[in-house]
Amino acid sequence: MNIREMDSKELYMYYASIMKELEHFDTPTVTNALATYPADTENCLGLYEPHKTAWYTDERMRCLYPELGPRCGFAVTCVYGVPGMQFSRLSFGDILEAIEESPKPVILAMKFDAPEEYRRKNAMIGDNMLTCFKQLGVTGVVGDGPARDYRGMQPLNVQCMFTGLTAGHGFMPIEAVNIPVSLCSMDLAPGEVIHMDENGAVKFSAKYLPDVLERCKRISENDAKRQAQIRTCVNAEETANAMKGIYK
Repeated sequence: MNIREMDSKELYMYYASIMKELEHFDTPTVTNALATYPADTENCLGLYEPHKTAWYTDERMRCLYPELGPRCGFAVTCVYGVPGMQFSRLSFGDILEAIEESPKPVILAMKFDAPEEYRRKNAMIGDNMLTCFKQLGVTGVVGDGPARDYRGMQPLNVQCMFTGLTAGHGFMPIEAVNIPVSLCSMDLAPGEVIHMDENGAVKFSAKYLPDVLERCKRISENDAKRQAQIRTCVNAEETANAMKGIYK
């Protein structure tokens, strides 16, 4: 069936099947398919200017469970604030409702709108919260503050990326749910696709999922052939020739 002939349920099921296939590829391969080498018009979609555009996370983000491998899903976003703000209309339940209403699988993106001294010390998530999120279809969580309950969260099989670990936290009110956020150099809108692994996270529009998968397959095949060729090289000239097309 043509993608334009699918209803929303069929479309999201189709996208979910592609996301599952993309979990066989690491996030650097996905970034290569999206924007890393724009001169490669066959294998790179060229969706972003690769150096300046905020399309993937920086070195502050830490993957807590590398052994779980890559995860891919639709973004649901939330923003935590600090005690004392004059706003109390939203609650943890609003985050859960947004997850429930989103197509699956979900990657929850958590923004911490707080001064650095508060944000660096207060854990954004623990095993109780993550259990709730998993129950509603979350397969990965990414946040720009620390986490806690490392051992308690590990058996839940949900990939987690945060800036580190800490032992405690205080009350953190909810400022917003499902608005655009920026997490460690990645600008993200609700409903965009996130791919994440131990290298970091990257975002892109769901409409590109088939094209990204096609290019990831080609890139992986090309990399395997190139590296096999490099292992046969006996001098610098041969090695440099094997890398043509990537480095001059």
